Amino acid sequence: MIVIDAASPVPPFEQLRSQLARQIQDRTLAVGARLPTIRHLAADLGLAVNTVGRAYRELEEAGLIETRGRAGSFVSAAGEEGRERARRAAADYAAVIASVGLDAAEALRIVQAALAAGAAAPASS
Repeated sequence: MIVIDAASPVPPFEQLRSQLARQIQDRTLAVGARLPTIRHLAADLGLAVNTVGRAYRELEEAGLIETRGRAGSFVSAAGEEGRERARRAAADYAAVIASVGLDAAEALRIVQAALAAGAAAPASS
């Protein structure tokens, strides 16, 4: 279920994009699930077609959905692949932490700092 808050300072396309991304990441929308057409979703939500189109384009650029021409847009397996890469990286990191003798609290502080630095860094193109 998608809810667009017209009173929110967050643009409607971003509200839609973030809600769909969250549903994909928490697996509410499963890999392979077909998304509504842009026109249908725009009509359902009372949004402009271009607004929904922008949200879908950004989700596609992020690898969360894929468009298959006239067949429509679907939840991509790429999100699962990214999650698996993250799990492997976490396992590798845990092995490094164990090998250098750091405790879990310090390891988590290091990860939090790295995530904060990554979020603050400009996206590379």
